[in-house]
Order: sequence, then C-alpha cells, then structure tokens
Amino acid sequence: MLNVEKIDLYYGASQALRGVSLAAKPGRITCVLGRNGVGKTSLMRAIVGRSPIASGKVEFDGADIAGQPAFERARLGIAYVPQGREIFPLLTVEENLRTGLAALPRKTRSMNTEVYDLFPVLKDMLGRRGGDLSGGQQQQLAIARALIMRPRLLVLDEPTEGIQPSIIKDIGRTIALLRDRGGMAIVLVEQYFDFARELADDMVVLDRGEVVMAGASADLDHEAVRRHMTI
Repeated sequence: MLNVEKIDLYYGASQALRGVSLAAKPGRITCVLGRNGVGKTSLMRAIVGRSPIASGKVEFDGADIAGQPAFERARLGIAYVPQGREIFPLLTVEENLRTGLAALPRKTRSMNTEVYDLFPVLKDMLGRRGGDLSGGQQQQLAIARALIMRPRLLVLDEPTEGIQPSIIKDIGRTIALLRDRGGMAIVLVEQYFDFARELADDMVVLDRGEVVMAGASADLDHEAVRRHMTI
C-alpha cells in the first residue's frame, strides 16, 4: 500500500532525512523508532505531504504521490494524527470530529459513529470544547477525527506522549483492533519501546536521519533496538 523509497528531506541547508525507506501494508503496524531529533516526525510529514522531499519516492497503491499536497493525499485515504494532537480547542468535540469529513466526497460525508464505540468517553462530551478535555481525551479525539475520514493508511506520531497509563492502554487496544481488521495499514511513531514492541509487526529504527535497523519485529534484536532509543 505505502512504499517510501530512499527519500531525502531538507529544512533549508539542514538535511533531516538521508535515503530513508519504509513500507506499510494492510493489516500490519509499522513502528518508527528512535531518539528525539532523529527524523521521525520529518518522515511522517513527508508521507502525508506536509514537508516536500528533495529526492526519492513516496508511493501509495503503486502511484507516485510525492508531488501531491496534503489535502490530496487525505482524499486518497491517508489520515494523520500529528504529534501534539492539533485539535481545535475552541470547537466542540463534535465540531472537531466533523472537520475530518472534509477529506471525503460530499455524498459520503456522514459521521462514522463507530468512533464512539472505540472511544466511548467522546460520546458523552460532544458538546464540550476540545480545549477543556484532558490530554488523554484530546488524544482520543485526534485519533477519532482521523478515523472519521475512513482511512486506508493511518499515520500516528507519538500518540502516547504525555498521556496517563490507563488511556495509553486504551489507545493501544484500539490500534491493535484497527490492525486486526485487516483493511488498514498503520504507521506508528513511538518513543516508548515496550508499547511499540507489543504492537509492531515491523520496525524501522532511525538515527541521525538514516535507517539503522529495519525488518519484521520478530526478527530484530530488541535489545539493540532499545539501545538506539536511549543512547
């Protein structure tokens, strides 16, 4: 479904990614791991169209989408939950959710009420402003907003950051459920190795903008992966 091949990405004269490759397939979770500042978020932004690449390929369903803007990629079925959540604090929970409909054709812009089954707390808070929610509730709202657009590729950038343990477990169960249904590919950026290890089918480890380890999770040396996340 998603194939990222040897991409380079720059911010001015600074190179953030060097020849990075990654693949994501339906029914599998690809975890991108590494310390702060190694290029994980830059890779996610390159996938969803928020940062242009200098060279390489970003392919979705076999088509090159590297030149397409973020809104066109969203229409293809690529949903992004950014680091920091980026919900609208002055909009209600329901209004935040409805913003996810913008990527869908007008005739199919109906609320996907399944998100209330995945995140029951949101159903009881539809009239509350997003900024009044706790950090964990805001993260659930951000994921639910992405799911409203019925994505085929879900990109999650550090969904556990600053979240209480009980909600981390709920988010982990939801991600696993989405994976197990088989129709969605998931790319997950994570700093907590134990959380990633429980979910990952495949792992990509970055260091200084380059891939230093990659493969099926079961085939990798997890202690070596952990060292790359802490050194």
